[in-house]
This record gives sequence, C-alpha cells and structure tokens, in this order.
Amino acid sequence: MATSITRSPGDPSSFQIFRDSPQLRRLRQQLLKDDQSVGFVPTMGALHEGHLSLIRAAACENTNVFISIFVNPTQFGVNEDFSSYPCTWESDIERLEKLNKEFISSGSPTGRISAVFAPTSKVMYPNLPPSSEIDGDGSFVTVTPLSKKLEGESRPVFFRGVATVCMKLFNVTTPDRVYFGQKDFQQTVIIKRMVQDLHVGTEVRVVSTAREVNGLALSSRNAYLGDRRRRAGCTIFRAFKAADEAYRGGKTSRVDILRAAQSVLDRVFAEQQALSPSERYLFEIDYISLADSNTLEELDIVDHIKGAVISAALKMAPLEETVPNEECGLGDGKVFVRLIDNWMLQAEN
Repeated sequence: MATSITRSPGDPSSFQIFRDSPQLRRLRQQLLKDDQSVGFVPTMGALHEGHLSLIRAAACENTNVFISIFVNPTQFGVNEDFSSYPCTWESDIERLEKLNKEFISSGSPTGRISAVFAPTSKVMYPNLPPSSEIDGDGSFVTVTPLSKKLEGESRPVFFRGVATVCMKLFNVTTPDRVYFGQKDFQQTVIIKRMVQDLHVGTEVRVVSTAREVNGLALSSRNAYLGDRRRRAGCTIFRAFKAADEAYRGGKTSRVDILRAAQSVLDRVFAEQQALSPSERYLFEIDYISLADSNTLEELDIVDHIKGAVISAALKMAPLEETVPNEECGLGDGKVFVRLIDNWMLQAEN
C-alpha cells in the first residue's frame, strides 16, 4: 500500500517521506495551487556535503525542495557495483532534518525540504524488472551521441539508466528547477539535452563541484577509499590544475594541455609502483578528455572565446596488503572504486 509519513509530526524541520507517486503528486498539485515553487535534487542516498550544497542552492531559489533517494539499478552494468552501493538511510534522513533546521534558524528568506521520495524499484519500473543488459527490454530514454562518449564508452548502459530514471522522477515531481553537481559534468550535458529535446518543463541548474581540502571531488563512492586510496583520489585534481596552468600560460593545443595533466599522473603512478604493496595505491586511468563543453566533441585546439572541459576517470585497484589499524574504508579496501572528475578551462570574458 502506498504511504507517506511525516518524520516528526509537529516539528517545523520535518518533512514527508513518500514511497509511491500518487500522494507526492497530490502534494505537488496543492503547491501549484498555492503558487509555491519546487526545486528537485535527485540522489542515490549516501548523502555528503556535495548533495547538501545542491539542496542549499535549491532552497535559495524555491519555496519547497523535493529530494529523491533511489539507487537506480538500470545505470549499473551487469558486472558493476549495484549491490555494494552504500546505503545510509537513517543518517541521510538525519542530515536532511538538520539542514531544515539550518534553513529555519538562518533568519534569511529561504525554502525548506518538504518531501523525500524514496520509491522501490517496482514503483519506478512497474511493468518489467529493471534491465541492465545492453539490449534489455523496457521503456528507456536514450540521448545520443552524447551518451556514447567518455563514461558511455566504458559503461554503455549508464546514461540510458540515468536519463530514464531522471525522466521518471521529473514526471513524478514536475519541478520548476532541478539541481545537479558539476562533478558529473557529462550527466549535466545529457540531462540538459534531454530536457530541451523532449520539452520537459523544468530548468536545469548546475552547481560547482564540492571538494575536500586536498581537491578530491566529493562522491558517495569515496566511502570505499580509506586513508591510503583517498590520497590517490586527489591525483586527478592535481592533473587538472597542471593542465589549467598550461592553458592559462598560453597553451591551446590538445597535445600541450593533456601532456601537462598526463605528466602528473605518470609521476604519481611511478612513485607508487616503487613502494611496497603495504604502502602503495595502484590505479588505472580509463580516459582523459579535452572536449567542447556543449557537445563533448574532442578538441585539437581550445578556443579561448569558448573554453573547454577536461575530464578524467580513474579506477582505484583494491589494496594489495593492509597494515594493522589502517583505515581502509567500506569493504576493507577490497572494492574497486571508479572516480570521475572534470575541470573547466574558462572562456575569456
């Protein structure tokens, strides 16, 4: 039976939790009648400060914020980590309640979280079991050729799953605005294209990537890294900075810009190989890209008037050996971790 519950009745910082769509639709219809706006933040849970920055941005521009928590099976390939994706429901809800209290106590005009949509797979995929097969049956949204590039080359069903679940969520919540982080840059380009091509009545907002002090982009998958592999995670950021310095120094060719980034990656990799198995972290670069920020077409020369985006994916291998009392993250350092990140080479003003 579809239900909605209020986390803490009578508490102004509380919100309703919806397991199915009809009651959430009714809430949305009432908000429309009351001329209230909705900003929507789709998530797969395991919330971190990056997610909270999206929610804060949504609260600044809307009277209500809807959040979804749903680990979408169709964006995971058949051999990927769907079953091991971190699930932190209670702490996620506590974070959202704390954030609502922050909104209420701030004294500045802002919206607040009014609904969390946490559906089951049966709710999201009512007629057929969700398929992660490349040629699997189902009702899917595909956005090509954008979804075939970069991440799409290594993960052929990923963006089909992302576009499909986002379209479903947009249809349920009908938000005025949706909020995504720049860390998943290719995703934002694809969602913008989908919204434009399919005449979806929502505005896509992209919020700057939230990072740790060392530059590591915040991600739910960082929970698997542990201390040692977390140090490796900032290698992508250091490579981007080197590429950006080359660009700002007047380099515009693909060869020169990517050489600056690759030199950082090669140096770190060589340093790690020289260490013992109990000290090192090994990784593999899946791709490093220099592309047009709208079409994702690879560039030979960067036009200073347009700028570009440099993107990379790094696959962290499991730790070969651990030492006593080492903080290894979820999975005790035995889980492969894929990290993606990007950096904008800014256009001239």
